[in-house]
Amino acid sequence: MKFKRKNFSNGLRAVVAPMKDTQAITLWVLFGTGSKYETKRLNGISHFLEHLFFKGTKHRPKPGQINQELDRLGAQSNAFTSKEFTGYYVKAASKHFDIALDIVSDILIEPLFKKEEIEKERGVILQEISMYEDDPRRQAAEIFEELLYGDQPAGWDTAGYPTTVKNIMREDIVKYKGSHYLTSNAVVVVAGNIEPGAAFHKIEKAFSKMPRGNKLQKSKVKEAQSRPQVKFKKKDVDQTHIRLGVRSYDMFDERRYALTVLQTILGGNWSSRLWTELREKRGLTYYVRAFQEHYTDTGYLMAAAGVPHEKLPETAKKIVEILRSFRTKGVSEKEIKFAKEYIRGSMALAFESTDEVATFLATQELFYKKILTPPEVLAKIERVQRNDIMKIARDIFRPEKINLAAIGPHNDVRIYEKILAQL
Repeated sequence: MKFKRKNFSNGLRAVVAPMKDTQAITLWVLFGTGSKYETKRLNGISHFLEHLFFKGTKHRPKPGQINQELDRLGAQSNAFTSKEFTGYYVKAASKHFDIALDIVSDILIEPLFKKEEIEKERGVILQEISMYEDDPRRQAAEIFEELLYGDQPAGWDTAGYPTTVKNIMREDIVKYKGSHYLTSNAVVVVAGNIEPGAAFHKIEKAFSKMPRGNKLQKSKVKEAQSRPQVKFKKKDVDQTHIRLGVRSYDMFDERRYALTVLQTILGGNWSSRLWTELREKRGLTYYVRAFQEHYTDTGYLMAAAGVPHEKLPETAKKIVEILRSFRTKGVSEKEIKFAKEYIRGSMALAFESTDEVATFLATQELFYKKILTPPEVLAKIERVQRNDIMKIARDIFRPEKINLAAIGPHNDVRIYEKILAQL
């Protein structure tokens, strides 16, 4: 992967990755803000603000005008809000880079935030929250983070709650934008068929009016756990969605590379231990996977599956047994080699896409302020040894770090606390 970085005089950072074998470009603008930066009264404001950027600017004031211009290009566009970053992107034919850049910079620098549009979008967001309530897989993941972090920003829903969304006012939105949408807190990345020198010149000009300054900092996440924890949400669903995992490492911890190999062996593909044991041998689930999440100051490793309600105890016991085997028996050299080959192949496929290249570069530049190339990342993966994985397994697979969240018709947490204690 070839790329060039540049820091502009106004504090904005930009990265351009030229890719000649494509006719597309992906433009990303990423900000280091999200729901972890919110107060309880304003929970959901990062997400609300993300929606409002598309509702009109000084140069494009008419409702729907921004979307119409993007659609006219045949472009793909979207935005998203997470716990610690918010992103805006457009993927279009490379010949449309100038107009795509003009639209994205326009919505971020000169939004109107009309009161009537705020009220319309408030209704849209409330419907979005209702949609998420009807998505048990997403709900299970939210319950898991609520269980881990409790009543603090890290444990709140990124979309907010109906009570908080209804009370966010225009002045709150304007103030929040002014505190976080600053050049020092932004990264612009372009990947695709484009010449870096020309791209840098155009980016600098397009974002020259973006405000400078230092963003407000978030509070450090507080973690406190001394025994297994369980949290259920009762809901009328056709299957129970379980999320069972352990606290692990943040995004700056070098152990994350060994954890990636462990996660791949645990549940990263169709040859993983979770897939083999839960689906192939027992037929308990259609989907089962292991995920890891790395935030700036916390992290976790989690197994996810959907199972028959009455099979939840068996499923929980089996997952705990699989986790315990990592700590007591470890992993084989054959499994480690297989996992590394899978990671190499997955990365090679991913980086054929301008989307993945832009995302990779943007997140690294935003959080690390430097960029490891894919070969450098793979070199760290290659250096992982069996002993590294064993140290991690002994560290994280312990009763005082394990948590279970599920959505379904369950209420007796004591049964599952005892199951988790067997770790």
